[in-house]
Amino acid sequence: MNCFSVRLVALAGLLSVGFLDSFGSAAEAFPSAFVPVPGRGQKIDYLGDTFEDEDWTFFHAHPKSSREEDGMARGPLGRSANGRLQEGPERGQPDMLEVIRTPAGGLPGSRHALLVRTLHSGVPGTYSLAVQQDDLICGITTRLGTQIPVREIPSCVVRVWLPPAAEWENRSGPHFGIRVGLRTTTMEPNRGLFAVGSSPVVEPYWPGMWIHFRSETSKGVEADSALIKVRGDRRGIDFRVKDIPAEQFGWWTFGISLSADGQVHYFASPGVDDLTPADYLTSQYPYGFQAERLNSFFFNACNLNDGHSWSTPFVLDDPAVYIVDSARVENLVERREAYESRRQQKRSARQGASGSVR
Repeated sequence: MNCFSVRLVALAGLLSVGFLDSFGSAAEAFPSAFVPVPGRGQKIDYLGDTFEDEDWTFFHAHPKSSREEDGMARGPLGRSANGRLQEGPERGQPDMLEVIRTPAGGLPGSRHALLVRTLHSGVPGTYSLAVQQDDLICGITTRLGTQIPVREIPSCVVRVWLPPAAEWENRSGPHFGIRVGLRTTTMEPNRGLFAVGSSPVVEPYWPGMWIHFRSETSKGVEADSALIKVRGDRRGIDFRVKDIPAEQFGWWTFGISLSADGQVHYFASPGVDDLTPADYLTSQYPYGFQAERLNSFFFNACNLNDGHSWSTPFVLDDPAVYIVDSARVENLVERREAYESRRQQKRSARQGASGSVR
């Protein structure tokens, strides 16, 4: 066994022991894999955001991108001034991205968090009268210049504030998504008149968790509540994993982790405490794929696209990326920060020279 294999086995043993101690029979369903708890390992401060910068702002670039709907990416894409968050090319950025005072019960020491709402989802200038979504991307590849292989055991964690039931958009169905962009390799048949065999193709996919609302005004629903659905099982079908009664609305912690065998693991817990094995929901191979690389961490704001129904006002805090085997990414971040520092020094020098009196 080489040094890398020894290191990976040691990491697996470290994480799986804690999971088995608390889960026993649940872990036995995955005898060939361990279940990393999101938030373990090294937090990569170069990724994610805390929203504590007093000058935090988002530059909207209208009209929005809507490539998924009509093939129009409409660059340049919207982005935050600090370069940490951006509009997705498939769907546009939410219309309201505003830093506010952290709602009560948030992370200790947190003064600010991000309010996320949208109104004009879907194709700009049109109203489908159907539920549609906008995307807010926490860049990983766009920040690092590389994806994160699952063998490095990455995970993503975020705190989300669920408002009181009276403040939700009044419809039953999906309202907010916490998701990751993954890449795997599939084999596709070669095309052409005399083509034979198949070739490897990069396959992107986007699993995650959806927060659904159940409105008491809907048929058969006695009281307002919410639930968490996971996307998805081996067929790509969403399924319910946890109910959230209205009394538990407020801060929740959500986490998604990846293991070296390509499984996706889902965790959620009321409050803002770090996730533990007790917060485990499920492990899946969405669409039957084995994940190879983590590309992005992102959020979906959903509403009825009718031109006047604002989406539910969710609040995000401290979206973060962690890596267990983090040496490669930490070295990369160190080099990128040094490069950005040199660029800033040169820019400041040029500005100083142009402003000098001759």
